[in-house]
Amino acid sequence: MTTAQETSELTTRRDRLLEILRALRRVAVAFSGGIDSTVVAKAAHAALGEKAVAVTADSPSVPRAEIAEAKELAQRIGIRHVVVETQEFADPDYTKNDGARCYFCKDELYSQIELLLPELGALVICSGANLDDLGDYRPGLKAAAEHKVRHPLQEAGFTKADVRALAQHWGLPTWDKPASPCLSSRLAPGVHVTPERTGRVEVAEKHLKKLGLRECRVRLHEGELARIEVPCSEIARLADPVIRDQLVRSFRELGFKFITLDLEGFRSGSLNELVSLEKRSLFPNPARQL
Repeated sequence: MTTAQETSELTTRRDRLLEILRALRRVAVAFSGGIDSTVVAKAAHAALGEKAVAVTADSPSVPRAEIAEAKELAQRIGIRHVVVETQEFADPDYTKNDGARCYFCKDELYSQIELLLPELGALVICSGANLDDLGDYRPGLKAAAEHKVRHPLQEAGFTKADVRALAQHWGLPTWDKPASPCLSSRLAPGVHVTPERTGRVEVAEKHLKKLGLRECRVRLHEGELARIEVPCSEIARLADPVIRDQLVRSFRELGFKFITLDLEGFRSGSLNELVSLEKRSLFPNPARQL
């Protein structure tokens, strides 16, 4: 149950968020359709109306369902919406996937949005990063700093829980939506990123979602090994002979040679454990200075 104090604190943060966005005057929100960028888009539209626009990246790393949902959410919010094709797959620094992939992805996205700013009538790019992102390995935040991207949720003091609470308060349908990072994030460092591989991962995860799983990942490792992550409470169900055999057949048809079920269960960002300390040191989190 939400207490009066919690409601008051959320109202204060919401008002601060709107104040920050009004001060920016004209903004382009990097809008994935995830809960964080959806809240920023909603707030930007509330604060600025037609002076706010949502920009969604379209590439082989984005599931088709996510593009469709972003369009529906933008329409629901009422914010202007633009879909731009990004070309990160043409960048060898991105496709080699050495632990810095996210930096080159965000650099491409923000570069594309910057080119559109005059046409969009925007002055500033805004992201959906919140305070919880300060504690993770996020090379993309370095790219954001280089492009002078603003993070209104961080500036207004929003944690992930605060974002979900405000989304629920505003009646956004995705207030409890699980995180949905790009498909390339499913490929282990060192596994070359290709549209064929991200496409296979997308289809593999669809098989899991047809079983009613909201949170799941198919991680692709060297040797065409698929490592399935689901909540611990679902592991026994996937190990059931009937479901297991069905998944094995489906995954082998997709070209995976080995299909494994991770007994540690679902955990966001588990592949970051494979990024070397040397690589991490090249991408310190600039937002920690907030």
